[in-house]
Amino acid sequence: MPRPAPKKAASAMTYRDAYASLARIAAELESGEADLDRVLPLIEEAQAAYEVCRERIEALRSALGEEGDEAELDTDSEEESDD
Repeated sequence: MPRPAPKKAASAMTYRDAYASLARIAAELESGEADLDRVLPLIEEAQAAYEVCRERIEALRSALGEEGDEAELDTDSEEESDD
C-alpha cells in the first residue's frame, strides 16, 4: 500500500499539480473500484492537495485585495441592475 506524500512535498506542489491530483482521486473514488485499503491514503492525499489549492487561491485573493466572496457579490448586483 503506497504511503501518502509527506506534507513538505505537498507544499512544493503547484496549483495545477494539486488540482490534477484532486481530479484523479475524485475519478478513482467515484469509479467505485478503489480498494478499501486505498481509500484512506487517497483521502489524505486529497486533503493535502486541497490545502495547496486553497492556499494558492487565498494568496491570489489577498494579492488582488479581495476578501471572501466580494467579487461574486459584485457580479450578482450588476446582473440585478440590468433588469
